[in-house]
Amino acid sequence: MAAVASMVPKATLLRLGIIGGVSLYVAFKCLYNVEGGHRAILFNRIHGIKDRVFPEGTHFKIPWFEWPIIYDVRAHPHLVLSTSGSRDLQMVKIGLRVLTRPEAEKLPLIYRTLGLNYNERVLPSIIHETLKSVVARYNANQLLTQREKVSGEIRDVLTKRAANFNLALDDVSITAITFGKEFASAIEAKQVAAQEAERAKYLVEKAEQDKKAAIVRAQGEAKSAQLIGKAIANNPAFIALRRIEASREIAETISHSANRLFLNVNGLLLNLEGMNAQKCKQ
Repeated sequence: MAAVASMVPKATLLRLGIIGGVSLYVAFKCLYNVEGGHRAILFNRIHGIKDRVFPEGTHFKIPWFEWPIIYDVRAHPHLVLSTSGSRDLQMVKIGLRVLTRPEAEKLPLIYRTLGLNYNERVLPSIIHETLKSVVARYNANQLLTQREKVSGEIRDVLTKRAANFNLALDDVSITAITFGKEFASAIEAKQVAAQEAERAKYLVEKAEQDKKAAIVRAQGEAKSAQLIGKAIANNPAFIALRRIEASREIAETISHSANRLFLNVNGLLLNLEGMNAQKCKQ
C-alpha cells in the first residue's frame, strides 16, 4: 500500500482530495429535503420567489444564490374565543375550533402576501368578524336550539372568507356557547315560573278530582241511606242484624287487645233481651 501511494504523484492526490471535498460540499449545500406533509418554494437572489412548488423528496439548489422556504401543508387546529351580541342583545361567548391549511399550489402567493405566519395574520380577524355577523342574526334561544344550523352558516361564511387568502378550511365546529349572568338568571327564573305553573295546574286538577270524588261519595252515601231506609221500612229486623254485626266487630277488636275488659250487652250494642221483649209486645 505504501508502495502504491509512493507511485501516485502528490499532485494527483491533491486533485482527488479537492474533488472529494467539492463533492461533499455540493452534496451538503446544494441538496435539501422536503419532508412528508410539507412543500417547498425557492427564493432566488435575482428573480425572488419562484412560482414552482416543490413536492416531498430531495431537490437541488444553488448554494448562497438560492434557499428553500418550507411550508407545512397539513391541517392544524385553531381554537378561537369570541364575544358577540345576539339579536336580542344578549352577550354570547362562543368557542370555535377551525382546521385550516394553506393551498399548496398557492404557496408562492401566500408567502408574498402573508409570509410564514399566515394563520396569525388572517384567522383571528376573519373568525371574529364572521362570528359577530352570524350570531347577530339569531336570538339567544335560537343559538341553543339551532346550534347545527348556526355552525353550518359560520362554516359557509368562513370558508368563503378564507378562500380569499388562499386558505382551506377542513372543519369548523362550535365547541362552547356561554351566555352572560343576566341571561342565566332569566333562564333560571323562567324555569322556576314554569315549575310553579305546573304545580298550580296540578293543584287545580287535584281540586277538580277531589270535587268529583266528593260528589260521587255523596251520591253513594245518599243512595246507601235510601237503600237502608227501604230495608228498615220493609224489614224491621234489619236494625237488629246491623247491631249484631257491630257487636261482633267490637268483640273481635277487644279480643286482640292485651288488656282484659268486660262489657255488658248494652256496651256491646247487643241487648238481646230488649229485642225479645219488643218482639213479645208486638
